[in-house]
Amino acid sequence: MAAIAIAVSFFVIIVAVAVSSGFRHTISEGVAAMTGDVRIAPYLTQEADDPVPMPRHLPSEEAVKALPGVKSVEGAVTRPGIVKSGDTVHGVVVKGVERKDSALTVSIPHRLGEITGLGPGDDLTVYFVGEKVRVRKFRITAVHRDILEVDDNLLVYARMEDMQRLNGWSEDEVSCLDVRLKENASPDKAAQAIGELLLSSGSPLEDNLYVSSSRQTYAQVFDWLALLDSNVLVILILMTLVAGFNMVSGLLIMLLRNISTVGTLKTMGMTDGAIGRLFLRIGARAVVKGMLVGNALALAFCLIQGTTHLIPLDPDNYFVSWVPVHINLFWVILADAAAFAGILLLLWLPTRVVASIDPAKTVKAL
Repeated sequence: MAAIAIAVSFFVIIVAVAVSSGFRHTISEGVAAMTGDVRIAPYLTQEADDPVPMPRHLPSEEAVKALPGVKSVEGAVTRPGIVKSGDTVHGVVVKGVERKDSALTVSIPHRLGEITGLGPGDDLTVYFVGEKVRVRKFRITAVHRDILEVDDNLLVYARMEDMQRLNGWSEDEVSCLDVRLKENASPDKAAQAIGELLLSSGSPLEDNLYVSSSRQTYAQVFDWLALLDSNVLVILILMTLVAGFNMVSGLLIMLLRNISTVGTLKTMGMTDGAIGRLFLRIGARAVVKGMLVGNALALAFCLIQGTTHLIPLDPDNYFVSWVPVHINLFWVILADAAAFAGILLLLWLPTRVVASIDPAKTVKAL
């Protein structure tokens, strides 16, 4: 029974770690697809009636790409617009990216499709407001799901060339540069390093650019992820205690059932420490067996959930429509090691009972 409790506890621990890592990985990837892990843009973009362009290639671009953790630097053209479909009017942000598609085609978020009733093959009329109103009719070729697909943040993807032509820009002008980072790289540290690099370049152009990380832009989302991580830590501690106390109970029962054997070993000259270590090794073997079974079941569950998305979620509350799982071997091994060490520490307590056993009484009882 103790081994079964150990297996269940480790199953819960590994699944909790995988789900936490899944949320962090999926949401970070989704945010990076929308704004990049780090964004470089002109200061005047938010103040001007019409978008302010910046060069697609900066003098320090190669130095930025050479920074640790930087994966790529991609140009984008973004502009707010108003979508009108029948009597429905809704605000969107149109982002021009490098897309291999026909001219004046777009991919719309699933939520916008629900609001407007439009889908692939339909026309989408967008009004762009500035010093003068510009109107473009796009053809919808795809519907996508964004991680932050809320009504006030709907992102429509268009071709970069179409958006540059709309703004009257050349092919070397963009609204911003989205910097993508390698896995496990810190957006905040990368943003700081890029900002310092641009400031030290001595270029008047780069002095007029601001750098922001995805964590700064979507601070509430990443605060929610941090809260999720704290919940996982609580689960790790609780499951370790549950498994530990179950194993303590099993070891105490084993000790009490073999109390006469302990007395006999003492009379033969075996020390309390040696007897305690013997029972501790027996308990540790049971813990290892339960840990291996729990890990195997957890990894099988994660494989099934990751491929079938069997357990759904409400995207309005959790940003994704299924329970995401991501196996990070480092965190799995760390969670296993921490739980194993905690259980062994608890198992050390019942071995102290050995010292209170009087061999004279136990042998006499025989």
